[in-house]
Amino acid sequence: MKLNLIKRRSLWWTISAILILSGLIAMAINWTQIGAPLRPSLDFVGGTRLQFELDCSKPNNCDKPIDISAVREAIAAQGLGDSSIQALTKNALSATQPGLSIRTKALDVEERTKLQNALNQLRPFDPEKTQIDTVGPTLGRQLFASGLLAILLSFAGIFVYLTFRFQFDYSFFAFVALFHDVLITLGFFAILSLVLGTEVDSLFVVAILTIIGFSVNDTVVIYDRVREVLKLNPGEHINQIVEDAVNQTLTRSINTTFTVLLTLFSIFFFGGETLKNFALALIVGFAAGAYSSIFIASTLLAWWRERTGQAIAIAATEPKASDEI
Repeated sequence: MKLNLIKRRSLWWTISAILILSGLIAMAINWTQIGAPLRPSLDFVGGTRLQFELDCSKPNNCDKPIDISAVREAIAAQGLGDSSIQALTKNALSATQPGLSIRTKALDVEERTKLQNALNQLRPFDPEKTQIDTVGPTLGRQLFASGLLAILLSFAGIFVYLTFRFQFDYSFFAFVALFHDVLITLGFFAILSLVLGTEVDSLFVVAILTIIGFSVNDTVVIYDRVREVLKLNPGEHINQIVEDAVNQTLTRSINTTFTVLLTLFSIFFFGGETLKNFALALIVGFAAGAYSSIFIASTLLAWWRERTGQAIAIAATEPKASDEI
């Protein structure tokens, strides 16, 4: 398998641009609706989340979908009209029954009991499967600030490392590839937030940090091979050098990504409910990372060297005709 990277680089860049633009539009819509590019979970904003599952041991209790409008009226009667309500569908893999996920302001025990009683008057819920999580707003802000700081420090550390290990243009375009992967992952979850009401929690920050590490590792492998091929063939055009380097590392990149994705898909389909979004973020980010390392970082480097007159490295070191006289 031999890729024709350079001639089709406009296609690779267009695909990335469409994916990133779609995500940015979704984030802009989210911002107008909820005041944030992604829908934050309780980990970041604080409050109480209650998850109820229908009691399917009751006759015909699980045959009909839950009437969300009736649920909203019952919650509004408790003075919680601004709460977020999401219907849960049956999941055979994790034995989850139809139910509700409600996110609201921080509730004390008495308020939670009143809310549960009001909902049980609509449909019987299984008390043994009720889940209640409460996070204070101060802790939520601290988690958000710590997560953002961790991401920024990882970007800074990687940029410094790449600048010392490679030339500046190598590190810059590796950095561009990292932003590409993060933006695609953020955009994907922004779209899910609009369509499904998907929230991001502290595990999402862990996923972003993991994606950054995986993506830069793949890019470093390709750039190392570019440097090796360049030393062996200093008079060759940069386009050919990049294509040779990528094709030489292509099998390794595909095999590594494929084996990692197999594990992540296993976690997504068979893991617990709390790990699904984490696994999904890694699946999207790792796929974007493999794509950016092969099709974006390498082609941008070749384009830049061509544009700055460094397409053939030996040309910069050969003596001029006037110097030989």
